Amino acid sequence: MSPIRMSKLETAARVVLAFNEAFNRHDVEAMMKLMSDDCVFENTHPAPDGTVYSGKEAVTRFWQDFFNESPHARIEIEEIFGLGGFRCVMRWRYEWGAETGQKGHVRGVDVFKVEDGLICEKLSYVKG
Repeated sequence: MSPIRMSKLETAARVVLAFNEAFNRHDVEAMMKLMSDDCVFENTHPAPDGTVYSGKEAVTRFWQDFFNESPHARIEIEEIFGLGGFRCVMRWRYEWGAETGQKGHVRGVDVFKVEDGLICEKLSYVKG
């Protein structure tokens, strides 16, 4: 496979990796630079269907509130693979720590859609 074709196959995974790095820094501004204006984020809560946030403003507000409520949030990638230049699947372990010192984690998967180098859809699912 040519380097150009391989690079195109890796595009979505590279964007998602950069997004996850910004997530772990709690850098909402950097995260949102990697999302399209018309982005859609489907959260895992509340079960069973989660909540859908549409548009950059709503998704930005979600992440700001999320990090305010979860100051120790961190996602460890267990596996990631791209499906062409427009899809990426990431299996993860989300870890948090409460102010009381209690820590916890859940495992799940995100399905991303990437267009023009930006995440336009992030669908999250959790084991539970």
